[in-house]
Amino acid sequence: MTSAQGLMQAAAEVARKAGDVALGYFRGGIAVDTKSDGTPVTVADRTAEQTAREWLDARFPDDGILGEEFGETRPGARRRWILDPIDGTKTFIRGVPLWGTLVALAEGERILVGAAYFPAVSELLVAAPGEGCFWNDKRARVSEQADLSRAVVLSTDERFRQHPERGEAWRRFTLDAAISRTWGDCYGYLLVATGRAEVMVDELLSPWDAAALQPIIEEAGGVFTDWTGRRTSFGGNGIATNAALATLTRERLGATEAT
Repeated sequence: MTSAQGLMQAAAEVARKAGDVALGYFRGGIAVDTKSDGTPVTVADRTAEQTAREWLDARFPDDGILGEEFGETRPGARRRWILDPIDGTKTFIRGVPLWGTLVALAEGERILVGAAYFPAVSELLVAAPGEGCFWNDKRARVSEQADLSRAVVLSTDERFRQHPERGEAWRRFTLDAAISRTWGDCYGYLLVATGRAEVMVDELLSPWDAAALQPIIEEAGGVFTDWTGRRTSFGGNGIATNAALATLTRERLGATEAT
């Protein structure tokens, strides 16, 4: 069994490899296809994920893989790698650098390691439970800001089309913050984990969006839950905060602990 440090090294390496493949297509004028769910996909997404799969198959042949573009392999495996080759494809295809490559390893719903690589801005986060969160090889820490009026709060899409009541709670919440922005997708979680923002929310997250982010936020000293207040990457949505504003944020957003 590979050590936690070994898994962190592996997750970071495969995230870098896949992310650098995607970066080779960035701002290259590539064609955009539309998937059955209406979301965009490009050759960059597919090639980056295939690169990650080949790397993992060669080194962890007994592990399963779940990826956004190619589904699940070895579904009966005890562990599975969870991949998002380009988190923020809409951002990517518009030439905006705030996208990333996400890699996690899970045993059931327990996340063993998470890595998030941001090739266009040269930033890497990697974390494992009990091992800390590292940002370009230095310890990452959330901010200690406890005053909402001085906080930076972020979302991927403030319209909250699927949950208008959450959108209304979010809009009221942002009125009391210092800055509200939509620096979204995984980039917002990078900012929280490194103390440059205090709150990041999403009304919709797939497992490949969230799995890498939970240990990153938690090991940086923050709190990651779904909108019911559960500590999970599989709740279909997410709220990430520093510790100081965790309770206030969830109370204001109506994200109470599930019973």
